[in-house]
Amino acid sequence: MKLRALILCCLGVPAIAGDLPAPVTDVDFMPTTIEGVELGRLLFYDPVLSGSNSVSCATCHHPRLGTSDGLSLGLGDGGSGLGTDRIVVSDNLPEKRIPRNAPALFNLGALEFTSLFHDGRLEADDSKPGGIRTPLGQDMVAGFSGVLSAQTMFPVLSADEMAGHYSENEISRAVRLGMLAHEGGAWDLIAKKVAAIPEYRARFDAVIDDSPIQFTDIANAMAEFIAVEWRATDSPFDQVLAGTGSISPQAQAGMQLFYGKAGCSACHSGPFQTDHGFHAIAMPQIGPGKAERFETHNRDTGRMRVTGQAEDAYRFRTPSLRNVALTGPYGHTGAFATLQAVVRHHLDPVASLMSYDPTQAVLPTFAEATEWDMAVMASAADLMAIAGANELSPVMLSDADTAAVVAFLHALTDPISQQGRMGVPQTVPSGFAVDQ
Repeated sequence: MKLRALILCCLGVPAIAGDLPAPVTDVDFMPTTIEGVELGRLLFYDPVLSGSNSVSCATCHHPRLGTSDGLSLGLGDGGSGLGTDRIVVSDNLPEKRIPRNAPALFNLGALEFTSLFHDGRLEADDSKPGGIRTPLGQDMVAGFSGVLSAQTMFPVLSADEMAGHYSENEISRAVRLGMLAHEGGAWDLIAKKVAAIPEYRARFDAVIDDSPIQFTDIANAMAEFIAVEWRATDSPFDQVLAGTGSISPQAQAGMQLFYGKAGCSACHSGPFQTDHGFHAIAMPQIGPGKAERFETHNRDTGRMRVTGQAEDAYRFRTPSLRNVALTGPYGHTGAFATLQAVVRHHLDPVASLMSYDPTQAVLPTFAEATEWDMAVMASAADLMAIAGANELSPVMLSDADTAAVVAFLHALTDPISQQGRMGVPQTVPSGFAVDQ
């Protein structure tokens, strides 16, 4: 630690050396195999995992869009195109917008990521079936290599994302009937689609020998791919931590503020700038909200939907800030289009909530959804509830200070991970079109 502090001192950042994280190393990440990674890459970009064979994982998590989709709230099944070019398909209208912003995938192979999704509904828990706590409860199956693998089971079961509408296809029918993990259920149907493709069967032979392909095998391969493809640990900030590089004077000033006066590191701590906790910061809530099909409201109470505890209302997981300059829009509903706007929100969350400009939201045209897009923001009661849960005190920063913090956030960008190490395949074994 003394040597590291000396190096940082020579780089001009002695005042915060003790608060900076240690450099990230290989031991911080899950193990992978080349066979698993290559197989996972093909599966990730292949629409064969969706009910209608039209949506892949990459549709909402594309490297061209910062491993997200460039939208505040996306369109899954029933949409066509990527990012801001995505439109609804007139003969297969989506039921609603996807309720939450598509999270980025950078560094999810790091072992410290033990909970995923904005509300942390997927968490490592040795007391639960398969060692993972999920909304499936006791019906959770074993065989997933970890939380990164297990998270793949959610999009393929979601009507709005990949499964499709009721009776649209056999997978969506299985989901609506509650047939998930057992034989003939949704995961089994997906696995059989993949197993019927000779190239996939041959590639799985190199990973699981000649064992029958299970959905967990598909998920484990994609987890290996994500862990390798979007590891982001060679940014200018990483080079500062390692004592091998430097950042601009403005970014250096921003780092001083980030780890000092601005208080950002109170929550955005550790090597990936996240405490993996859940906090209420009065984020504006747009879109359909997070509700069960029998509920009629448009609210999204975040962590409370997982824990049932009133004190968790409107708390959402602290996102990692690695490559954050690439991953807008920001917030659990993507309410803020720019990095500058979301940084300013943190300076006075309640005032920002009350003066929110909805025109900054990046939403694909979807006439059937517009009546719900700003329903919560138009409700005085909902706004007061969100504001009342806020945990952040106002912070006074000048425009120059704010610009410096933004400059530091740009110094967290790893150019190697921006496009991915392997890139987008031109074709996939199913023969379906690949989003480029």
